[in-house]
Amino acid sequence: MRAMTASERVRKVVFPAGGLGTRILPATAVLPKELLPIVDKPLIQYGVEEAAESGLSRVILVNNPTKTILEDHFTSHSELQEVLERRGKAALLASLRDLALRIELSTVYQNEPHGLGHAVLLSRNLVGNEPFAVVLSDDIIDADPPALRQMLTVFDKVNGPVLLVERVPREAVQRYGIIDGEALGDRVFRVNDLIEKPSPNEAPSDLAIVGRYVLTPDVFPALEQTGRDAGGEIQLTDGLRRLLQTRPLHAVELDGVRHDAGTKPGYLRAILYFASTHPELKDDVKAMIRSILDGPSRGPGTGVPA
Repeated sequence: MRAMTASERVRKVVFPAGGLGTRILPATAVLPKELLPIVDKPLIQYGVEEAAESGLSRVILVNNPTKTILEDHFTSHSELQEVLERRGKAALLASLRDLALRIELSTVYQNEPHGLGHAVLLSRNLVGNEPFAVVLSDDIIDADPPALRQMLTVFDKVNGPVLLVERVPREAVQRYGIIDGEALGDRVFRVNDLIEKPSPNEAPSDLAIVGRYVLTPDVFPALEQTGRDAGGEIQLTDGLRRLLQTRPLHAVELDGVRHDAGTKPGYLRAILYFASTHPELKDDVKAMIRSILDGPSRGPGTGVPA
């Protein structure tokens, strides 16, 4: 019998979205952070499209009950589709229909954010007893093949949990979970330990865990046993560290470009990056930036009186 590949075994992907987006207030006071636009698509859609392109079609949204507008984004939008069809907007119509047809959305609610591990734990009943992926939509990744596909390839080889890592400046390690890893070649590492937000002096490496995970269902009891930290949160890194006591973990170094759109500088950078690759905008972006840096010019269309 032919062995199943990861794309056949890993069908579900969890999107934790119960946070309050405090790092980008006041823009997120009403609008969920995940719906902030990056050019012409909301932040979360980049991650959902990555999942779909990697063969993961069952999306599990861990959402705050006050943010149901987030679920509405992935519905069929029948009235809008009818308008676009009448107006002959075929490309826009296809873009709306395509993603809705490629995914199956389920939701579980997180009344209060109690850490990433807590959000993953809430997905347990919907995930069931099968491997699954976790995507943090703050991390928008441009990669070919998609980042999740890179991870699933490694999952096929190691048959166990895979983390996505990226090298970061030494002074930035205290913002991430950092791995102590043994290089196995081809950007793959065996994980010996994980440390959540170490100081630069204590960090075992510069390999930071970034917002993608391919996990196995035994992570759930590990998270339950981990319990809450001093801040009342269940940290996924702590749960993975406990899981490491019973099974190997691996990591793959990202081959691609990542943007942390959960911060103001990262959000701005993501907009500029994707605008520079957008077919309708790429020819104008550099000129726009130069004109801003050079100072406002006077004349029609600039917003500055002539």
